Amino acid sequence: MRFLIIAGLVFMPFFAHAEDTFLTRADSYLLIWETVNRPAFETASEYTDVQEEDRGYLEISFGKRRGILIDDDYFRPQELVTLGDALLWVYRTRNIRELPDMQEVDLPSMMSDYPIIDTEHSLEGRVTRSDLISMIAKLDGQLRKEVHEVSFYADDFHGRGTAFGDTFDMYAITAAHRSFPSNTLVKVTNVENNKTVVVRINDRGPYVDGRDMDLSKAAFEEIAPTGQGVLRATFERLGHMDLVSQCEERQRAYQRRITRDTQFFRGVPHTFTLGDQLILQSNRPFVILGITFPDGQYLRIQDFVHPKEKYRISPDMTGRYQFSVGDTRGRQRDLRMDVSSCVLPARG
Repeated sequence: MRFLIIAGLVFMPFFAHAEDTFLTRADSYLLIWETVNRPAFETASEYTDVQEEDRGYLEISFGKRRGILIDDDYFRPQELVTLGDALLWVYRTRNIRELPDMQEVDLPSMMSDYPIIDTEHSLEGRVTRSDLISMIAKLDGQLRKEVHEVSFYADDFHGRGTAFGDTFDMYAITAAHRSFPSNTLVKVTNVENNKTVVVRINDRGPYVDGRDMDLSKAAFEEIAPTGQGVLRATFERLGHMDLVSQCEERQRAYQRRITRDTQFFRGVPHTFTLGDQLILQSNRPFVILGITFPDGQYLRIQDFVHPKEKYRISPDMTGRYQFSVGDTRGRQRDLRMDVSSCVLPARG
């Protein structure tokens, strides 16, 4: 028996037999929502015919609030879904465009850009589970292969607020995108050298024609020299940061810089696995001033480490660690690292 895997979910295949019945609007939307690995939050937006005790109330209400579903009084959850509505929801949950450009009148152009059904099908036709799974798999496959132009931003924006209320830190592994939701993790792969970095979306942009993502300077440096300025890359959306395994590849996102001239060869990762050993080595002498542990205890170290030496530590508890490091001139920086036991959070 073969299986179809979509965004971490495993579905047994359905065929055009009696059991592969047409889907209702509620079942269609909930199946689509499951595959984006994104949480739904409580909201004041709701439909008259979807009650709090109904299955999918939270996801459907949130979908209305975010503009994925129609802004109307009634959702009609038990009606059979039309192909047109299912297509619209699939495209919108993948954020292939900014929301104002993903209205019903835009369906023909979206279908032209991302063909996931045969064009002879009527948009008023009905949809089975296997139909919907096939549509989702085709679109996600197309999006993973799409090549984008990527740039970076740094000093001019460092310390300024982002569109989502963060403070932009050019040394953090983050990115700006025009339509991806806040706190989405995206695996960015440089097609020229196959290097990858997993970034967190915390800003909107870029607003330069032809550009599809602005990486922070530190994220750009993971996959290309900043002197290059622009690179070509593919994107793979992993999901919301709270629903993606703590063991994902984002461990590759390292904080390397101590000062402008003193940098780690690899550095302190933003996330780390309990029981692994962290090794720090720099191009110039540096000092480990101290470590603050997740329980609040501060260990004063004041240990100078020369370029041919390595500083090693194996975290023995989960939570946030803070490393205070500096150079020989007294300049210092605090680097934070979240340690987990690599357990995938439960999905509601």
